[in-house]
Amino acid sequence: MILYGIPTCDTCKKAIRTLEAAGRDVTFRDIRKDPLSEAEIQEIVTEFGERAINKQSTSYRAFSDFLKASEPEAQIAAQPTVMKRPLIRDGVSWTIGWDEAIESRLTAG
Repeated sequence: MILYGIPTCDTCKKAIRTLEAAGRDVTFRDIRKDPLSEAEIQEIVTEFGERAINKQSTSYRAFSDFLKASEPEAQIAAQPTVMKRPLIRDGVSWTIGWDEAIESRLTAG
């Protein structure tokens, strides 16, 4: 399981702690230090579309009007921290965000 995020994100830290406590093997990928490839960005946007973008984030609010009107791929490529977090890949399955339903699904079995 790979969790994509940034080390200062409290939700990412909580998700990692919870998953590891449930016995899941979690690899953390810092999207600032190890940016997503174009193919990875495309896969994420294909899976989640506009939902991949956190429009309440400081990163998004700092975007120019041009970048705000751009496609999600361009937004993530320009500033990876605009992506909603955590983004979790478990095999071929993707999950975005962290709530009780996601926690239950990813910690089961």
